[in-house]
Amino acid sequence: MENKKYYFSNGEITVVWEPQKCEHSGNCVNNCPDAFKPGEKPWIKLENATTEKIIEAVKKCPSGALELY
Repeated sequence: MENKKYYFSNGEITVVWEPQKCEHSGNCVNNCPDAFKPGEKPWIKLENATTEKIIEAVKKCPSGALELY
């Protein structure tokens, strides 16, 4: 299976999402619901939250599906 990577940026940071690694723990949504909205497309909207909140949420991703680039 091909490892797809999606890149999202707010101009300060870039978040990489690898869907094949995602365990759907909900940590990203629970920790930063303004930026991570699973019911929308695209579901990652970094412009809706502060860089600090996004970094905090990404660091809590247990699977490594979300990373700072």
